Amino acid sequence: MKKVFWALVFFLAAFLGGLFWWQWATGANVKCQMPNLKCQEEIFVIEKGEGLNSIAERLQKERLIRSSLAFKILVWKEGLGKKIQAGDFRLSAGMTPLEIGRELTHGTLDKWFTIIEGWRREEIGQKLAADFANFSHQDFLGKTQDLEGYLFPDTYLIPKEATAGAMADIFLKNFRKKIDTGLEEAMSRQGLTLGETLILASMVEREARYEADRPVVAGILIKRWQNNWPLQVDATAQYAVATAKCFNKIRRAWETECKWWPKSLTGEDLKISSPFNTYLHRGLPKSPICNPSLSAIRAVVFPVATDYWFYLTDQNGQMHYARTDAEQAANIRRYLRGQL
Repeated sequence: MKKVFWALVFFLAAFLGGLFWWQWATGANVKCQMPNLKCQEEIFVIEKGEGLNSIAERLQKERLIRSSLAFKILVWKEGLGKKIQAGDFRLSAGMTPLEIGRELTHGTLDKWFTIIEGWRREEIGQKLAADFANFSHQDFLGKTQDLEGYLFPDTYLIPKEATAGAMADIFLKNFRKKIDTGLEEAMSRQGLTLGETLILASMVEREARYEADRPVVAGILIKRWQNNWPLQVDATAQYAVATAKCFNKIRRAWETECKWWPKSLTGEDLKISSPFNTYLHRGLPKSPICNPSLSAIRAVVFPVATDYWFYLTDQNGQMHYARTDAEQAANIRRYLRGQL
């Protein structure tokens, strides 16, 4: 009988203890009505792909909830697990875990936005205009007039009500974060300024699709530039042609449906009068032609030296190199004119 009695006492104590723990764990971390205690809101960010375990642990670490275990049980019980969104949320310790769980399923303050590697700023402006209400692409073009190459390709959380200038600042701040001191020192050792590096990287970004080709292409472009050879980069002609066709010089406006990177270039296109046309002008273009990735930037900073002076890309994106005019002409006949 004693064993039965103590077993009942044990189970009753465990039940009451569990009930007490559950009531404590599922309550708000602080009581906002208490004197001298403010429930200040803070921004809590959920990254894309972040799992429930990580979210719960961070909520507890930041003292927004008392127990990560209780939070996960609540989320499971209420069927909220698959509804939690990535984004940033305004939460406070005065909210209960259930209130927090429900808040994480809607009402994110920011929107995710991705800048694709190799986009020019007009393309970024087009996508921002499509994704954000009341966004002024004209204002964005004005704010980024001298920032081509500095709008770092990445995925961002952007406030829904952010101005065009604020968005440009977000992209520029991330660029400065990515271009660290070590990378700038490596540029200096190459005898390159940041501006020259970005101009070269923007061409590498558009010309070389694959990672392995980029340092080789960068080495060829740097060698041609330093030896006062014309660079003859198709991407610069594409940039010049699209700029001429897509901009209205009188109203300074640009069309929303524009082919910013025409796939085929005619002989006349290669003769277009523009400081960006490297078929007509020796040296580097006056500014970057797109916003290059860190991969393209690093390819310029750490180029691969070869005997090659020429390259071309076939229809499948494969790169072919040549040492002489004759080899390049043979590659053109073989890979660009279908003479396989």
